[in-house]
This record gives sequence, structure tokens and C-alpha cells, in this order.
Amino acid sequence: MLNRLSNIMLFGFKSNMSNKQFLEQSIMRWKGSPERMMQIKGQLYYQNEHDILSRKRTMIGEDGKLQVVENLPNNLVIDNQYMKMVNQKANYLLGQPFAIDGENELYIELLKQVFNKKFMKTLKNGGKAALNHGISWLFPYYNKQGEFSFRLFPGYEILPIWEDSEHTILAGAIRLYLVTGYDGLTPVVIEKVEVFDMQGIHCYVLDGNTLIPDLTVEEQDCAYVMNGKKALNWAKIPLIPLKYNEQEIPLIKKVKSLQDGINVMLSDFENNMQEDARNTILVLKNYDGTNLGEFRKNLATYGAVKVRYDGETKGGVETLEITVNAENYKAIVEIFKKALIENAMGYDAKDDRLSGNPNQMNIQSMYSDIDLDANDMETEFQAAFEEILWFVNAHLANTGRGNFENEEVNIIFNRDILINESEAIANCQASVGILSDETIIGMHPWIDDPQAELERLEKQREKEKKEMEAQSYNPFGNPQQGNQPPNKEGGGVNEE
Repeated sequence: MLNRLSNIMLFGFKSNMSNKQFLEQSIMRWKGSPERMMQIKGQLYYQNEHDILSRKRTMIGEDGKLQVVENLPNNLVIDNQYMKMVNQKANYLLGQPFAIDGENELYIELLKQVFNKKFMKTLKNGGKAALNHGISWLFPYYNKQGEFSFRLFPGYEILPIWEDSEHTILAGAIRLYLVTGYDGLTPVVIEKVEVFDMQGIHCYVLDGNTLIPDLTVEEQDCAYVMNGKKALNWAKIPLIPLKYNEQEIPLIKKVKSLQDGINVMLSDFENNMQEDARNTILVLKNYDGTNLGEFRKNLATYGAVKVRYDGETKGGVETLEITVNAENYKAIVEIFKKALIENAMGYDAKDDRLSGNPNQMNIQSMYSDIDLDANDMETEFQAAFEEILWFVNAHLANTGRGNFENEEVNIIFNRDILINESEAIANCQASVGILSDETIIGMHPWIDDPQAELERLEKQREKEKKEMEAQSYNPFGNPQQGNQPPNKEGGGVNEE
């Protein structure tokens, strides 16, 4: 079992390790690798779990080393600009339903049944996962109701085995995921492993560093396709990569330091604002007591402290305070936010270019960065659709819907870009007679599906034509209206 997969992983070199040992070592190397840790970090940051949450306030101790201080304000403020960028970029490219263009109308209708709203949602979630992890995976399968569907796997669950250095041909894959189980009455987390190869899926449990067969999984749960009680396999590994970019670099790797800087600045500002006269540096003069801890307690409890006044020795309390300049923090946070947007290749919805009545050139200038990044992401997703269509065609052929292997279709992503609608509509009107109706309708800002709109327009014209004919028909044959009454058999005009 797994001979071909292990040979690919070994790149042809001989080894004394068994297939199982090689898989175990591959999993353990990948499990804690920096690449996978960055993928997990991207998911955590998207879910508002940032490094600032583990931050402690420190001071320099007597030995010159930092020590944790528990009695100082330690605010943990998160302004999640990273999540905003992920949502912005995913919705820009995948927020609107994509269009399918092709010559074979039957094939297009069958594709629309597969690429339904559920698939649109899965694809959009796959785009967000690709941004967070650098890559995500679609798994084509038949659900328990026998319906052909797609399931999404996050990038940190899949260790791909590539046949080529360009990462275009998949030879196999290893999936590592967590499930909750019980050891007696005690809940435990179980690490499960699925190995994908040309023979099917092989299910294991990772016990420490050792793979053991998963006896809780039935045969049909570890098969690609079941025909009754017979397990069937695809002719390809049924995992389709959705890449954010060619290098599979997650977005968090580009902007993590800037996001951390925003969190630190906001947290420090709130800390400094809270360090008022009751917890800043105090200078005591002729204090009526000797215990500084007691002094702090009385000050915090009563907001007052007793001092002595002995003759010429005057008592009192003074503070050494540092003025917090809010403008400095505001300027630094603004610099960080602007740098994060630029490095994430997003856009600022509050850009000055949108003030007043912006023209289309200003809008396009604001969208230039996100448009360039979306071009790279769309190139990767178009390549993924070639793999998706291969499995869809195989499904259609296996279910007797027809052989569409050589059919050409185009997947057209409708980007969710802000436009000046009045200007766009005026340009469409000015193009009548110069461009075809199909081209003009495709550029109209109110149209999502040009083909459907053309069909509606054709029906509307036919209806208007019939209404005009009905209105112009005169049974008395008024020559001014250019109508003749219907001839009886034999022809000619009726005479009384």
C-alpha cells in the first residue's frame, strides 16, 4: 500500500524506512513547521486571537532583567484591520456570483445546477481560507443523500505531495485534523490522519508519533465513491488547490507586524491614560506613617492621605507625571493602518478621492492595488476551475448526463467594485449603434447575468411586437391603417 506515494515523497532515493515510518516522520516535520504555524496564525488573527492577548507589563528588576509587573494597567486592545482586509479582498473577487459562458446551452444548465448557491458560498469561504492560509482545498464527493458536492479543507489540515516543483500536479496528500472523543468519561482531543492516494483514502489515528489504523471508521467512510457496497476511485486525487498566490504565501505574513503595532499602540495609550495620580509616581513629604503599601491602600480606598506638619517641616504629596500626547498615538496608528492597507494591497473606503463627486478615474486609482492582487488570485482560481470542471464532467458522464469532456466554457468573475453608475450608464447609452447589445448589456452596472438579460429583452420585444400588431389590426379594412381583411376561400374582396 502507498508504494507510489512513498516513492514520490522519496524522490526516487532508497531508504530503509517503511512507508508507515516515512509517513509518520513527514507528518511530524510538517506538523510544527514554520509554514504551517503561519497558516494557523492567519486563522487565529482572523478570529480575533492576536499575540497582544498574551502580553504582560514588565519592568527592569534589580538584576537588570525584565520582570512581570502585576499591579499596572495592562489593557489588551485589538483593532482587527487584518480581518477587514481578508473580507474586503474575498468579497471583491468572490462576493458576486460568477457567470458561466459557453456555446452548449445544455452543458451550461447542468453546470448551473452544480455551481448553485451552496457552491458559491463554499467558494467564497475557500477564498477567505486561501487568504488566511495561502492555500485551501476543495474535496469533491458524494454526500449521504447521493448528491455531488464540494467540501472545504483549510490549508493547515493538508500536507500535499506534489509531483512537480511548480506545485501543479498532485500525487497524493495527508490530512491531519482534530476530533473530540472520550477516554472513559474524560473528553480528549484525538488527532486523525487521512492519506489520499490513487487507491483511495487510508484512515489512521496519530497516537503520539505513531500511526495506528482507525478502527472506528467504516470502509465506505474512507472511500472516494461508493457504488452500493463497492468502493470506487477517481482517476485523479480528489483535492483541488485554491491558492491565494503562486508562492502560497498567506496574507498574515505580509501584515502581521503592522497589525501587532496597531494593537500595541492602542493598548499603550489606554494604559497611559489609566495611570493617574493613584497609580503613578508619588513624592511624599513628612508622611504620617511608614508603610508605603498602607499609603497606597488608603489612597486607593479613600482618595486621601494624612501628612504631618511639624513646625517648619511641611507635609504634602506631589506627583511626577508624564503628559500623554494623544496626537502622537493618533499619528502613529494612522501610519500603521495606511501601511497595512498598502502592504495587504487593499483599499481605503474612507479615501479622500471618494469625497464630493468622484469620477471613475479616481475610483479606479483607489482600486488599483486590490485589482492587481485580485488578478493574481483570479489566475490561480481559474486554474482551479479546470480541475473542478474535470470532476464535474466525470460526475455528469458517470450519471448518464452526457459526455462534455471537450466542451469549452468560461468562468467570469464579477468583481464587486465601486463605480460611478451615472457615468457608466451614460457611456452605455452613447455606445448604442457602435457596439452590439450583448457587449453594452455586459458593461451595464445593473446587470449580473448578461445572457439572462438578453433573453428577457428578447421576450419583451416579442411581446411589444405582438401588442403593436394587435393594436394595428382593423377588421373593417381601413386603408389608412394599411390592413386588409382576411380573404375567404377563392380570394378577392367580399361584395354585398
